[in-house]
Amino acid sequence: MSEAAGAYVISGPTAVGKGTVVAALKKRHPRVFVSVSVTTRPPRPGEINGVHYLFVDDAVFDDLVADDGLLEWARVHGVHRYGTPRKAVANRLAEGVPTILEIDLQGARQVRRTMPEAKQIFIAPPSWDELVRRLRGRGTESEEEMNRRLETARQELAAENEFDRVIANVTVDNTVDELVKFIGL
Repeated sequence: MSEAAGAYVISGPTAVGKGTVVAALKKRHPRVFVSVSVTTRPPRPGEINGVHYLFVDDAVFDDLVADDGLLEWARVHGVHRYGTPRKAVANRLAEGVPTILEIDLQGARQVRRTMPEAKQIFIAPPSWDELVRRLRGRGTESEEEMNRRLETARQELAAENEFDRVIANVTVDNTVDELVKFIGL
């Protein structure tokens, strides 16, 4: 079993680059398992079902909740629901595979209660202005959705002290270097 085996929660505000950082980590260390979250939101351009997210409707999500099929779940930005499939995570942890959960603050708090041994990492922006620039630069959200996400981001940034490690995502390579060091890969 790898010394790095275990669950690692990676969280942070919208547009901070969590997905980009996790993809770069996975590219460097292919053995790492990255849990694919279930969501009720529609795919963004370029997102592939089963790769980036498992896109489901409300009825399927309700069934997963009712059947205790999610390790954690939350309504994010007041609109769509996201969750972590329990079975896939449990299987990889049982195999001794380092397992990454890229989830929001609500989910991270739930995991802290149900899996206190999981290490929690908060990815922070270099500055508020940079976070706003990154969100606007994505060009995937309406002005109303951007404002909702930025309000949520303010709340999430205020909670960074709840995490075991905070890493400012100035550059993807440096952020991945710090993650690798913290996880012990």
